Amino acid sequence: MTFYPTDRLALFIDGSNLYSAAKGLGFDIDYRKLLEEFRKRGVLVRAYYYTALVEDEEYSPIRPLVDWLDYNGYSLVTKAARQYTDSQGRKRWRGDMDVEIAVDMMEMAAASADHLVLFSGDGDFKALVAAVQRRGARVTVVSTVKSQPPMASDDLRRQADNFVDLADLADIIGRPSRLPRFIQESRTEQRRHEDDAEADA
Repeated sequence: MTFYPTDRLALFIDGSNLYSAAKGLGFDIDYRKLLEEFRKRGVLVRAYYYTALVEDEEYSPIRPLVDWLDYNGYSLVTKAARQYTDSQGRKRWRGDMDVEIAVDMMEMAAASADHLVLFSGDGDFKALVAAVQRRGARVTVVSTVKSQPPMASDDLRRQADNFVDLADLADIIGRPSRLPRFIQESRTEQRRHEDDAEADA
């Protein structure tokens, strides 16, 4: 990763895209570590986190994360998710944040950041990255090609000044995925049996 200590950094995190990429690699993002890591890499001006929220739900699994981010150094950009019915008749939710990300990246490139870090592999952002570069900013894209299927568009990778595979950051900004308790317990039990077998050998 090419970062300079004088870089004025702005982070743009497409929440659902980053979640899917990390899940595909088998770990969860530790957002405190993520912020700390990029504060070491330059002068962090702003860290945006984008997500759509389902309104009128008694409990949303993403709400605790959103509240934590809001109090711990992130600028939250949210909007209501829209409900639709898929071809199988199942209820689904849609909440595309591309326009919000594009507006903020263009504004930050024009104003106060010279190195923008986009956490998304969405190929639709290729034109945005090119526009930001024409304004004189450098762009690093963070996503992954090591998941199945790969999350990073080839066009976006080629357009960016730098591409960082999320897999290479796993040890720095990740923590193991939270497995259901019965799986964790069975793995612990399995390790105990393996240790006992080694001791007897």
